Amino acid sequence: MTREPLKIGVLGYRFMGKAHANALARLPMFFPDAPDVERHTLVGRDEGALADAADRFGFAHTATDWEDALDEVDVFYNLGPNHVHAEPSIAALEAGVPVLCEKPLAPTLDEAAAMRDAAADADVPAGTAFNYRFVPALRYAKGLIEDGELGEIRQVRGRYLQDWLADPEAPWAWRMDADMAGSGALGDLGAHTIDLASFLVGDEVGGIDRLSGHLQTFVDERPVYEDGGDVDEGSEGGDGGDAAVAEYRDVTVDDAYSAQVAYESGAIGTFEATRFATGHKNDHAIEVHGSKGSLKFSLERLNELEVLRDGDRGYQTVLVTDETDPYVDRWWPPGHVIGWEHTFVHENYEFLRSVSTGNIPDTFPTFEDGYEVQQILEAITEADKRGEWVNL
Repeated sequence: MTREPLKIGVLGYRFMGKAHANALARLPMFFPDAPDVERHTLVGRDEGALADAADRFGFAHTATDWEDALDEVDVFYNLGPNHVHAEPSIAALEAGVPVLCEKPLAPTLDEAAAMRDAAADADVPAGTAFNYRFVPALRYAKGLIEDGELGEIRQVRGRYLQDWLADPEAPWAWRMDADMAGSGALGDLGAHTIDLASFLVGDEVGGIDRLSGHLQTFVDERPVYEDGGDVDEGSEGGDGGDAAVAEYRDVTVDDAYSAQVAYESGAIGTFEATRFATGHKNDHAIEVHGSKGSLKFSLERLNELEVLRDGDRGYQTVLVTDETDPYVDRWWPPGHVIGWEHTFVHENYEFLRSVSTGNIPDTFPTFEDGYEVQQILEAITEADKRGEWVNL
């Protein structure tokens, strides 16, 4: 029996909307075993911009009210700003509609808890969009760790460096408002690193026992330009060109954070992120050091993994493009690299297969995973306020 395509509704049509729409379009060509989908309804507030985006992204319908979309779709993607994650996602789950929500799960821990509870009560999948779990090189790294190639894990180091706010005249955006975003570099970038560390070594080191945190804001206010040229989504920073400044708005989130963590196993971790690292465009990197070996990964060289095994005299660079590597058999011959956008294709593939089968893989980030990351974000913020280590 032929199944009807899954009707996909998407809230948000800028940075993340484009990334996920591209992934949905690629699925039939490269992942023929993925469920058939229909890009059905695109949701946003600006009717003109929304209609243009729907045309470019291949959506048949638009809506300016997410509640209207829920009645029409089989799956709901919540890609809006952080402050609109909770209400639409909870409503969708209560209506029996599976949800994929962008990270961080919510601006506050209470909202994240409500989303986690709604997902637990629902009989449909709910996923948090931590797309870096789906980088083939990081899947390969996880396999090495699970196979004991690194021995006992002793230290994890993670950083996420960008520079799109280094210019103090870069325009104000919702990501700089605590009420809408929750936090700045901590939630925007640090959430990815914290989840990735948990994905790679969580089974080996256990949970985080205690942590410290330091948050810093470098620029207290930013301009809003008369042409409205602020940054609405993602790391698409820039100045206002020749536009006049209409006003300045307060920046109420962190521009950078750092944290130290002590794991239950006795391993330690250090994490940092900033949107002020001049010269770094999207430098997400993680290192794992064990008693028998180490590995290093950088998103700016996402097809490579540097591996040091017991007895090696130095790191070996592994090009993770062989047909035996995770997901790579779907793309090109060995040595033909893939890119950042492919992580979203892999993520969408796994999530939509979960919707189709009703079973979400252990490696897919759920709302429970999103909530656990939110707990750590909250604890880092609390540690900064108190100026001392915080127990989880």
